[in-house]
Amino acid sequence: MQDVIPRTYQEWKHCITIDCGIALTRDFCRQRLKALHDSSDHMTGRFVERWGEAQRQQSIAWFERALSELDEVEGD
Repeated sequence: MQDVIPRTYQEWKHCITIDCGIALTRDFCRQRLKALHDSSDHMTGRFVERWGEAQRQQSIAWFERALSELDEVEGD
């Protein structure tokens, strides 16, 4: 199986919510953002080794966008 890196927000969102079956909740987004911002986090280190720093930064932006969308829909 070949790894496919999402290139757009919609591809990324589909990958997480449909392919992986993970709900993009506020808690999940905040947990992932905390980890992705922590360069000492073991899984973040592995993420960067595999996908690169640019993809880490893009993932941060996408999690921030998902969180923003949740705030718009649900209010906060």
